[in-house]
Amino acid sequence: MIKKKKLVLYFSVYGTSKIIAEMIAKKTGADLVEIKPVKPYDSNREHYDALAAYAKQEHDKNLRPEILNEIDIDKYETIFIGYPMWWYTMPMIMYTFFDSYDLFGKTIVPFNAHMGSGDGGTYKTIRELEPNATILEGLPLEMSDIENHKIESHISEWLKKIS
Repeated sequence: MIKKKKLVLYFSVYGTSKIIAEMIAKKTGADLVEIKPVKPYDSNREHYDALAAYAKQEHDKNLRPEILNEIDIDKYETIFIGYPMWWYTMPMIMYTFFDSYDLFGKTIVPFNAHMGSGDGGTYKTIRELEPNATILEGLPLEMSDIENHKIESHISEWLKKIS
């Protein structure tokens, strides 16, 4: 089986990581898959404080929210993995993903949406969680730039740099 296929895998509640993921998939010809939680998060921005409090609780208790959809990663050589920053780290469902899937021999390309924290050290965390994978340079994008459609050139430059 040829494993040259690329996958863009992402988790998004407010849609910012989804915007990045869709743009990467379009530019690379990669398949696109969303990580969906069994228990959906509230995507109403008017409830941001409640979502933040819930995310902090998950973080503080080191919880692993269940993933609803089975993700077939075997046919992919390169996996772009994206998420928003929650409490200066990845959402806990991303830890569920890394605990649940063997990425041995894969090339992982992280990207994330943030509100000022960059990648928050999460790219280093991914290297620690996946020591048998190759982790390429990630792309942290500011949430306001994503929502104001100011990211396409950043993504294009980044993709050229890592290819």
